[in-house]
Amino acid sequence: MSVLERDAIVAPVKFNRWLIPPAALAIHLSIGQVYAFSVFKAPLIDHFGFDEGSGEVATGWIFSLAIAMLGISSAIAGAWVEKVGPRKSMVVSGAFWVAGFLVATLGVATSQLWLVYVGYGVIGGIGLGIGYISPVSTLMKWFPDRPGLSTGLAIMGFGGGALIASPTSNALMALYGGGADHLGDGITGTFLTLAVIYLIVIALGAYVIRLPHPDWAPAGFDASRATAKPMQSAGNVSVRGAMRTPQFWLLWIALFTNVTAGIGILESASPMIQGSFAGITAVAAGGFVGLLSIFNMGGRFVWSTASDYLGRKNTYLVFLGGGILLYLLLVTIGSQALAIFVLSALVIISFYGGGFATAPAYLKDLFGVYQVGAIHGRLLTAWSAAGIVGPLIVNSVVEHQKSAGQEGFGLYRLALIIMIGILAVGFVANLLIRRLDPRHFEAPEVVAKKAEHDREAAAKASAARHGADGAASASGAHTAAAGVLALIVVAALAYGVVKTLITAVGLFTG
Repeated sequence: MSVLERDAIVAPVKFNRWLIPPAALAIHLSIGQVYAFSVFKAPLIDHFGFDEGSGEVATGWIFSLAIAMLGISSAIAGAWVEKVGPRKSMVVSGAFWVAGFLVATLGVATSQLWLVYVGYGVIGGIGLGIGYISPVSTLMKWFPDRPGLSTGLAIMGFGGGALIASPTSNALMALYGGGADHLGDGITGTFLTLAVIYLIVIALGAYVIRLPHPDWAPAGFDASRATAKPMQSAGNVSVRGAMRTPQFWLLWIALFTNVTAGIGILESASPMIQGSFAGITAVAAGGFVGLLSIFNMGGRFVWSTASDYLGRKNTYLVFLGGGILLYLLLVTIGSQALAIFVLSALVIISFYGGGFATAPAYLKDLFGVYQVGAIHGRLLTAWSAAGIVGPLIVNSVVEHQKSAGQEGFGLYRLALIIMIGILAVGFVANLLIRRLDPRHFEAPEVVAKKAEHDREAAAKASAARHGADGAASASGAHTAAAGVLALIVVAALAYGVVKTLITAVGLFTG
């Protein structure tokens, strides 16, 4: 049996589930680097000899292409990820992600921008999509009692990747380029170094990842009580069946609007705060962007965990309804008071991150666990669409307002008002979501047959690896690897947070 196969990573019956989250965080912190791509824009413009206006457009599309490929690849590969398991899919994701950096490096070294598009945008984007969904359904299997917490643990890493990658990339470009004024000369070495780092971290995560033994369950967990919550289905739905339900498309709209509104802040965070308030330096504005990354990451864990108590639908009502109120605050008082502007933006971005992390648990409630990973992949097309629509709205409005003679916050006010309308659409869509009609459920015997087949195969594999009763504990090597990975994750996040907070101090100290 190949070490990459699903049955090869079934854990023993006695196993500490807290060894698994570091593996999920490892891949999400790695591919979450995409949120820090903006640090490469100015160096790429300088390297390829663009003027500022055309360069912004040319390099900006690299990020948009990567996000578009994320949604497309996750939708196409979702069922395959469910079938082959998290280790093989993490390895494939890592291979695409690292190969994307290598091809992009070749593009920079030969001054062929189209290779950067193909490498980072297309090949790397495929790695993003597969890697994003790989650990999510696995963690939900390990935390059936806390699905919101589990998805928050996994997906918070994607929001936190930029915290680590942004200062690290700047430091590497300065090192390889010979100083802060020559970052464009250091892109090649930086891309290669990041490729090696991500290869090691993702490989370690793929080694650590495990699936629960069929006879394993959290202490005191009662599955029959878990299905009694509002909105939680008692049956299971296939990915094809889910696509035929209004619930899927209403949730798609809710996620799309929440992401679009969040991008309304992310897309123009630095120029917006600099144009709206006198005395905000570029460094301080960078600190504001860093704070947004912290709240993006923290919101993923906090709001997703809170949804275990509030319920997914109520949590999304907070995201969308609260977003409307905070955007109203931004376009009125916030445009004249720095503290209110910053606090409103930070909470809005926490809703943005929370929407991503709560979505898989919402899907589990509605459609069961049968093919939830594949359904999640299809839902992420909402992210791809929002990744194109959000920046298009903001940039078009800003350009129009600039032509009309507006300046400062006036450039962005209309775009933020449009976001209020978009959030209102999402609020209504989420309000319309109802508990699923049983007619959409897969036949119980079909689900039971598959579950029994998987259980027998997993039990057999576990017995072969851990003894006749499969009751062995985790091996010392696995525990040590998980411990090392946890230390890497904690140290990297601490580094990113500290660097960001130091920079952010400049917002209020001038």
